[in-house]
Amino acid sequence: MNWILIGSLLIALLIGGGISFFAYKTRKIKPNGFIELIRQHPESTSLKVQRNGDVIAAHQENLMLPLASTAKLVIAVEYAKQAASGTLDPDEKVTLGELEPFYFKRTDGGAHAAWLKEINHQDPVTLAQVAEGMMHYSSNANTDYLIHRLGLDRINESLEEIGLMDHEPIFPFVSALAVPYTLMTEQNLTHEGANAEVRELSKEEYRNMTVMIMNRWLKLPLTDAEKQQVLKTLNAPAQRNWSDHLTRSNAKTYTAFMEKLNSKTFFSTGVHSHLDPLLEPLMESPHNQEWLKHAGQKGGSTPHVLTFSLYATDLEGNRTEISFFADNLVLLDQMRLSKSMNDFQKAILRDESFRRDLTESLR
Repeated sequence: MNWILIGSLLIALLIGGGISFFAYKTRKIKPNGFIELIRQHPESTSLKVQRNGDVIAAHQENLMLPLASTAKLVIAVEYAKQAASGTLDPDEKVTLGELEPFYFKRTDGGAHAAWLKEINHQDPVTLAQVAEGMMHYSSNANTDYLIHRLGLDRINESLEEIGLMDHEPIFPFVSALAVPYTLMTEQNLTHEGANAEVRELSKEEYRNMTVMIMNRWLKLPLTDAEKQQVLKTLNAPAQRNWSDHLTRSNAKTYTAFMEKLNSKTFFSTGVHSHLDPLLEPLMESPHNQEWLKHAGQKGGSTPHVLTFSLYATDLEGNRTEISFFADNLVLLDQMRLSKSMNDFQKAILRDESFRRDLTESLR
């Protein structure tokens, strides 16, 4: 296991074929490369880093940017709250068939397939395993199923309860992919017409359409042939529209969120008993246990977006919280940064000289 696994398993929101092969051909950049990218693209990057309560770096911390799968942290918290309160039973059985309406091949970087392989295609699974698939592998199918089970209104009410004030509402991930297809079939539009219509939708109209589509699938799931028709509508403009409509927040809000998770006091012990296994799989590594008391994270990406939020407390008691959001990336930069994310995180957590360079560079 890598020090912090933020590769395809945790940030799998990439759409389109050939990503894994091309990513293999790209090279890592040094942690300073992240600093350079921020300096080159100040208008589309956001970063905040805290160390023991002190801000050591902040750049555009109030800039609202797409979260991609990092937003799943909020869903995980709501799952843990409902599990702790007894509203739902983590041991409840869920058949793989119940997840199938939300699974579209080749739209999640192989995340759902990797989760299925990990559990040896066990059927049924528990609700807790579904949540693990959402957080450890970033399965979008599992995510939309949990949105249905937890209740979208309840999830969005949780934003205020957590204190995430600068945060757009969460909405289904997978059914959003079908917005162009729905417009094409119901309004007899071309690809170009549907994509233009999506760009004209207000954020509320767009979110409402994704919920309508999800509810429709719950009653009448798409056939495999219909799913293929949806996939055919996901040309480059449609993918960009999908990415641009993702829920947004900022580094300031998510770093404060990480601080609450890092404290282990904002949420009850009962909540953490269900939440920590979802957020902290890296603590299963004996190497990490040698120097970390606890640490958790979630990342997300599209071909244009890269995000992550992380919290960690080491065995010396040092507390660190980091949030990094970037949008409008060219694909090559996105993949190079993705491959280098571990090194950037580790440098912040373990290298005092790098932290000084970070502070000076973004002063």
